[in-house]
Amino acid sequence: MPRNRLPPWHEEFVLPNRRAILIRPIRPEDAAPLHAAFGLLGPEEIRVRFAGTGGELDLDAAGQLARPDPRQELLLVGAEPFPPGEAMIAGLGRARRVPGTREAECAILLARYVAGLGLGRHLLQKLVKWARGRSVDRLFGDIPETNLPMRELADSMGFRLDPEAEVPAGLVRVVLDLGQD
Repeated sequence: MPRNRLPPWHEEFVLPNRRAILIRPIRPEDAAPLHAAFGLLGPEEIRVRFAGTGGELDLDAAGQLARPDPRQELLLVGAEPFPPGEAMIAGLGRARRVPGTREAECAILLARYVAGLGLGRHLLQKLVKWARGRSVDRLFGDIPETNLPMRELADSMGFRLDPEAEVPAGLVRVVLDLGQD
């Protein structure tokens, strides 16, 4: 019996509440739904990392975000299992190489209605897998000091605090060393 195979980086993820989420790379068609949902994704300190100053995402910026450079970054969405452009986006996970280094920055954004249901962990695991496959030695992310669930998630996955990192006020940097032993 043939198996229904999904393309690379695509996976159905079922939340504990039985809601199905399709994890997949972002597509250009996702710009409008991303623009519409961006304000629902939080926290604002992390949205700034995706959108720039102010943490707001206009349609042009959403269009740029929906076209990542596949050689340097992976941007996954957790969305309803509908075609790109029609699916509501519940979460984003991005890993992006720092030019000229063997480091990559990562960030996770989730809608409140899926926070705490395992989607963040699953997205972060995918980003770590991407970084390992790209020979990244160090994956790092900045988390709001007050976001204890995300800090605990990072800790449970082996990330450590980097108290010497220069980050904006209110954020802490976590680091996962991936260097080959």
